[in-house]
Amino acid sequence: MARPNAGTKGVPRIDREQQILAAASEEFGTQGYAGTSVATVADRAGISKPLVYNYFGSKDGLYAACLDRAGAILGDEIERIAGGDAVGIDRGIRTLEGMFSVLEPQPYLWRLSFDPTAPATGDVAGIAATHTARLAKLAHEGVAELLELAGVTDELDVSAMTGVWLGIVDSLVNWWLDHPDQTAEQMTQRSMRLVAALFVDAAGQDLSR
Repeated sequence: MARPNAGTKGVPRIDREQQILAAASEEFGTQGYAGTSVATVADRAGISKPLVYNYFGSKDGLYAACLDRAGAILGDEIERIAGGDAVGIDRGIRTLEGMFSVLEPQPYLWRLSFDPTAPATGDVAGIAATHTARLAKLAHEGVAELLELAGVTDELDVSAMTGVWLGIVDSLVNWWLDHPDQTAEQMTQRSMRLVAALFVDAAGQDLSR
C-alpha cells in the first residue's frame, strides 16, 4: 500500500502538489478559469491528467487551491507591511512596493485572484470572498489611518476612499501586467510620482503630510 504522503516517481506528495499548483496558477492566471483545462495543466506540469484529479478532485478543487495560495501570498505581504512602522502615504507606497515585489516573478497571481470567469458559487466563491475581505479590511485600516491624520473620521468618507484606493491598486497592477517590460522598481517609482501628484492641490500645497 502506498504511503499517504508518497508522491509519484519518488517526488514527495507535498512537492508534487506545489509543482501542480505552480503550473495551474500560471495557466489560470493567464488564460482565466474558463479558458483553462485540467489536461493543459497536467501537460504544463509534466504529469498525467488523472494525477491532477487524484490530488485535487476536480477543476474547481484545483482552482480553489490556487486561489487560496495566491490569496495567502498577497494578503501576507500586505499584512506584513501593515504591521510595520509606516503610516499614511508612506504605508500606501510601501504596500504598492510590496505588491509589485511579490508579483514580479509571478504576475499572473493578480488576475487569478480576481478572475471574472471563475465560479460565482460554491467553495471557489467562498475562498475568493474570504481573501477579498481580508484585503479590503487591510485597505480600510490603512485609509482610516491616513484620513485621521488629515482630521477626517467620517466612516462614509473612509468607506468611499477605501473603494478609491482599492481601485487605484487594481488599476496600477493591471496597467503593469499590460506593460511587462516595466520592473517592480520602476512601478514603485511611478506610483510614488503619481501619488505625490494626487496629493498636491492646485495651489501647490502638499496635502500628503
